[in-house]
Amino acid sequence: MSASVTPAGVPVRTAKGFVLTVCCLLVILPFLAVISTSLADQQQVTAAGGYVLWPDNPSLEAYRALFSGGVVTRAVAVSVGITVVGTTLSLACTTLLAYGLSRPGSYGSKPILMLLLFSLLFTPGIIPMYLTVKQLGLLDSYWSLILPTLINAFNVIVMRAFFLDLPQELLDSAKIDGAGELTVLTRIVMPLSKAIMAVIGLFYAVAYWNSFFSALLYITDNEKYPLSLVLRTYVVNNATIGTGDTGAALPQQSLQMAMLVVSILPILCVYPFLQKHFAKGIMIGAVKG
Repeated sequence: MSASVTPAGVPVRTAKGFVLTVCCLLVILPFLAVISTSLADQQQVTAAGGYVLWPDNPSLEAYRALFSGGVVTRAVAVSVGITVVGTTLSLACTTLLAYGLSRPGSYGSKPILMLLLFSLLFTPGIIPMYLTVKQLGLLDSYWSLILPTLINAFNVIVMRAFFLDLPQELLDSAKIDGAGELTVLTRIVMPLSKAIMAVIGLFYAVAYWNSFFSALLYITDNEKYPLSLVLRTYVVNNATIGTGDTGAALPQQSLQMAMLVVSILPILCVYPFLQKHFAKGIMIGAVKG
């Protein structure tokens, strides 16, 4: 006879609600402080000691000053270009490689798969990567931010596991009708793989958008700096943000927080559209190895 499950009492539910509320506040308050500080004026920032939880007279002057200076505008354009081009190329190469490794009888599939697994265990060091990029003539080039990280081994393995889980009979029926491998991939496999492709695409986009270490190593021209490296220069290193006469009366704290908001806003806007695929893509791709 199975024991009956009694519902949690009022004290237990109250304690759970309190803990969840505290956790939500711990997550929300830093974001609120960043956004509020970016909208506050010099007097309120000084009175609050640097961070404002709620601005009295919210203003967008910090954002106008940032984009009027030219540095942030150029850095945003560079980051958008690198993210779009890099994500597109990475997703295409990852899909092609994962599909090839998932097909039985593919030439060299086992050695390539072992090479991918080996790269997960032993990653190249900074000096060998720098020397490789230098020998290829990619220093101070946007391609140095894309090509060295074009394919992620973990993403390939996850996508390969998803492809292996597709019904083989469906693919065989398309081949019987005369479809080639490329047709099968583009007309059948990819439409069925929207969930995993959305997840992998999000992984690549976030990595390209937030990457600053590659730019720090390979880019010497400050006009080619992506937004993440500009953000590091002004926020982490606490350098003074020059905005000309437009930002003369604005506190550096507001300008730094405005730059931080600009850096996280694109990912926050994209994520809700891909969130419905996120859990499904990861769970399906991780079931079968």
